[in-house]
This record gives sequence, structure tokens and C-alpha cells, in this order.
Amino acid sequence: MKSREEKPAPDPELTQMGHEMMPFTKALGMEVVSASPENVMACAHWAAERCTASGVLHGGYLMALADSVGAACAVFCMPQNATTSTLESKTNFFRPVTEGHVTITASPVHVGRSTVVVQTDIVNGDDQLVSRTIQTQAVKAD
Repeated sequence: MKSREEKPAPDPELTQMGHEMMPFTKALGMEVVSASPENVMACAHWAAERCTASGVLHGGYLMALADSVGAACAVFCMPQNATTSTLESKTNFFRPVTEGHVTITASPVHVGRSTVVVQTDIVNGDDQLVSRTIQTQAVKAD
């Protein structure tokens, strides 16, 4: 069996910027690791208050992480001063998370004038796929 991977090291400046731009990410306990137009990576820890029955991270919690990291990824692909909101999101769940941490990585699939489509994968500490989210973000030019 593969040994548990260490949680990626968060970037304090990117994490603070993420919390300022999307205050909900602070409540989620999300920490940003890296950010570029190619991908945004973040991490979060398992915690009992984020769980449903049997100590499993709640699907809504995982979806909120995916939506937040996906939106951040879209921002890096949009013109300066543009904003975004989620138009559509679909998540598949593959395995439960009952301990440790999750790593969330979002990458653009399509970058257009009016929408950005992002794929966000969440993996557990063993680097096993927990969920995959495909979302469409609106590009709102100011």
C-alpha cells in the first residue's frame, strides 16, 4: 500500500488573497498552494464538523471546495477586471474521505469570451481521486 503523502505546503500570501476575495474560503479552512492560468491548487483538512454520517467529509463541503478553487482558476483565465459566477456545476464522487487532508486542483478545459469551463479534481492523502467537478463560469466584463 502506498504511504500517505504529505499535505502540499500552502502559500500564506495566496491563501490570504483567496480569503479576501472569497471570504467563504476561510470558513471552509481552504489554503491555497499555487495559482496560475494553467491550474490552481489548494488543500483542506478533514474535520469532524465538516462531516456527515460515519465521519465522512460532507459532499456539499467537497463541492464548495471544488467550486471555490474552480472559480479562482477561471479568474486567472479572464481579462483583467472581469468577474465570474458559476453558471453550472456537476460533481461525481468516487470515494469517501474519513481522515487526513484533501488536495484540490482546478484546470481550464475551455476559455472563451463569455464562459470558462474548469475541471476540478479532489484527491485524498493517498493521491486517490475523491471527486471530479466540471463547472462553467460566466465571464462578466466590467
